[in-house]
Amino acid sequence: MLDVSLYVVATPIGNLGDITHRAIEVLQSVALIAAEDTRHSARLMAQFNIKTPMISVHDHNERQRVATIINKLSAGESVALISDAGTPLISDPGFILVRAVREAGFKVVPIPGCSAVITALSAAGMPSNNFIFEGFLPAKRVGRKKQLESIANDTRTVIFYESTHRIIDSLEDMLEVLGADRYVVIARELTKTFETIHGDKLSGLVEWVKADHNQQKGEFVVLVSGAEPVETTGFSIETLRVLDLMIAELPLKQACALTAKITGDKKNALYQEALLRKE
Repeated sequence: MLDVSLYVVATPIGNLGDITHRAIEVLQSVALIAAEDTRHSARLMAQFNIKTPMISVHDHNERQRVATIINKLSAGESVALISDAGTPLISDPGFILVRAVREAGFKVVPIPGCSAVITALSAAGMPSNNFIFEGFLPAKRVGRKKQLESIANDTRTVIFYESTHRIIDSLEDMLEVLGADRYVVIARELTKTFETIHGDKLSGLVEWVKADHNQQKGEFVVLVSGAEPVETTGFSIETLRVLDLMIAELPLKQACALTAKITGDKKNALYQEALLRKE
């Protein structure tokens, strides 16, 4: 018998065979499943003969559903939270509910499984000891380029999600902001029939995707190799990150003065570093 808890259950990102035995047992045993889209999740439930009632919990109703779920838990009944695919809360709704349940004094139990971010990283052949996940890039070009500029000098592997409708635009903006030689891997339709994992320098990758309309379809994970480390005057990575952000938005002297206030580093030394980085 399950403890009275909110179970955060990872589900397959494509291949239904990737669900865990524990996930099936939990979904069969709880009193209620909170699903991002009940119609989408109905196929998964039918596949594994899970007849547990479902309610929707998505971006537009999550706050309203909190009371319903806490009432269930208060009555001694457990609830499972699932997203359309993968691990809930990773670029999906749920954190408001999870926080509210914890603050109400109930346990939140993770049931691990698939995550598109980790699945893609495991097969990309990129450094994985230090990476960042940025979710979806902004839909509009100005915001998208601004976000890409903010990570241009980051030495970590950077991971994004992208949609069918914007994959070409996003790759072209990466080419413009990050340069033709930056190595990028796209992982498309992971674990599904037409799974593709392909890496190249951006100059070649953009042309490869443009040349094959099939490679423009589906759900994408985009992995960007980190920038090559540059010689510095001894500033921390965080200081340099702040400095680069300021340089992108402000005149040089103002950028250095504000960076000095934020980081505590010397303004004159930052100015010399900024001149080098501008060059």
